Amino acid sequence: MNVALGGTFDPVHDGHRKLFERAFELGDVTVGLTSDELAPETRHVERYVRPYDRRKRDLEVELEPRAEEHDREFAVRELTEPTGIAVEPEFDALIVSPETKAGGERINDIRREHGHDPLDLVVVGHVTAEDGERISSTRIVAGEIDEHGNLTPGREGRGATRPE
Repeated sequence: MNVALGGTFDPVHDGHRKLFERAFELGDVTVGLTSDELAPETRHVERYVRPYDRRKRDLEVELEPRAEEHDREFAVRELTEPTGIAVEPEFDALIVSPETKAGGERINDIRREHGHDPLDLVVVGHVTAEDGERISSTRIVAGEIDEHGNLTPGREGRGATRPE
């Protein structure tokens, strides 16, 4: 099975790791990583996003051991539009989170319009932080939590602009 998922992954956290794990359980994985131009458009809060090459490097470090453990292949491809790679015919499943399920349904509409079979949408639930709220990159960047959801009082976040 060919599995797709996408995101900005800045920084990678335990919620992302849960998505990756489920993807590799199902098959070979292609991760669409938002381009530097697209990444700010996909944020609901303005914040600095690290450059594509740094995010890709960190993402590959996360994916390599999981691919090896499951004896799967993986690829990271640049996303330049929100529907990204998932509209391509070779994919069978799309890993989504609860808040991105509607986007997956839109992708399936596009696939049908192009004569492709719809993807199996595999919804992976959130991972909660120590405070019971969901882990998110936005919270990590703000300095509220670390990548595992531990509260980090007193830690300064990355902020909305590029660090000097």
